[in-house]
Amino acid sequence: MNPQSPDTNRARESADVVLIGAGIMSATLGTLLRRLQPDWSIDVYERLPRVAEESSDPWNNAGTGHAALCELNYTSELPDGTIDVRKAVGINEQFQVSRQFWSYLVEDGTFSEPETFINSTPHMTFVQGATDVDFLRRRYEALRTEPLFSAMEFSDDPAVIQRWAPLLIEQRKPGEQIAATRDISGTDVDFGSLSRQLFRTLEASGVGIHLNQEIRALTRKPDGRWRLRIHNNTTGKTKEVSARFVFVGAGGWALKILQKSRIPEAYGFALLPISGQFLRTDNPAVVARHHAKVYGKAPIGAPPMSMPHLDTRIVDGKKSILFGPYAGSSPKFLKHGSVLDMPSSIRWHNVLPLLAMARDNIALVALLVNALRATRKKKIAELAKFVPGALAKDWRIITAGQRAQIVKKDPEKGGILQFGTEVVASADGSIAGVLGASPGASTAVPIMLDLLERCFPERYDAWRPRLNEMIPTFGQRLSDNTELAAQTMAATAKTLHLTEISRPLSGRSSDPVG
Repeated sequence: MNPQSPDTNRARESADVVLIGAGIMSATLGTLLRRLQPDWSIDVYERLPRVAEESSDPWNNAGTGHAALCELNYTSELPDGTIDVRKAVGINEQFQVSRQFWSYLVEDGTFSEPETFINSTPHMTFVQGATDVDFLRRRYEALRTEPLFSAMEFSDDPAVIQRWAPLLIEQRKPGEQIAATRDISGTDVDFGSLSRQLFRTLEASGVGIHLNQEIRALTRKPDGRWRLRIHNNTTGKTKEVSARFVFVGAGGWALKILQKSRIPEAYGFALLPISGQFLRTDNPAVVARHHAKVYGKAPIGAPPMSMPHLDTRIVDGKKSILFGPYAGSSPKFLKHGSVLDMPSSIRWHNVLPLLAMARDNIALVALLVNALRATRKKKIAELAKFVPGALAKDWRIITAGQRAQIVKKDPEKGGILQFGTEVVASADGSIAGVLGASPGASTAVPIMLDLLERCFPERYDAWRPRLNEMIPTFGQRLSDNTELAAQTMAATAKTLHLTEISRPLSGRSSDPVG
């Protein structure tokens, strides 16, 4: 596929499946359907001139293979002081499903070199101060016995942490209370490369990839099919196509398109768009001193996506380091969206949830306002809390992708801000879309499996044997079986050329491994 071609495929007037948006979600669903139902016709429509140009682009996200190894927001402290790790375990389970599917695609020749989209990168959590050190220690103790977290290590020794990530310690004042965990099974993922390779394979199999094509209207026909009115952004012409099933994987614009469909299941949903920036360095002397994704603790009142993190990125075989994100505010739902996105999405059914969310998140609103005022000097000062020896001249500011956080109805509060992703599907399963953000891309495979079960219940049982071929532990929980977890992680690590964990680690801070 020529990724810059405006529309090299002859468009069908009717297709079994239409995928809206050419990002990781559509790429994953299309790949699954091509293997489960090869006789179905599939067309993809993307409004931009290239695939994977929005949230899937490597410089529009931090590239974290989200497995809850380092993200503090996936664990919480209960009133009795114990640490609830259920969400963390669940997210890791989901990421293992994605790893298995990607491994299958390497074995069947879809990916020739896994290093083009996934690379081993230790995941670390770094905290400062007695309270957070205590929390991190207890979090580690709660996770270390879980089969999927057996490689995790903890240390409050600056000398050990310096071996793990030198930039965190060099020029740091002595005596400061710090601690870190590290898991060498972590990964950096280039979702842009992953998506583009999937779309190339899909196009070679007969899937139509139509670029510069924007969905302007979506209506239900009397026969139950969907009619889509599509505008060609290059020629200015409009056409209509019909589909038996429609998937909306258009990032923040998914809500706008679902609203056009008028399905009641989309009522009450709204989005809070949050923009972001990162500091980036490509200086070889700095990049060589850091190989990890290091997550810290978000400020009080901040959304989870505002957790500061210092990330090794590997894009097109070259290493860089990102630090951020620095939250901002924009009414756009996409980086290449419109300033009218948010106001035009307001409906009678989502006004109250939006107002209730705003009432209960005043601290977040204030944080976003303050973030907009942050100067480059203040951004470098935040970096210095992580990297004491950072030099401003080594870092430049880049604008990341736009994130649209879910706002939804709540019976008690009226409306809540929800983090993560959610599948919205019609009752008859003829149309579905994905809303939300992180850990989205990392868990695209289990998200699409859930969507398939909801939208095609009459076919799902027949698809199970094929799904078991692609995902050997399909339907099983690795966290319930230590041996199966170890075997599965070892198998995918070997196929994807990742660091293999040969044995459960002791986790003693005095005995760092790897």
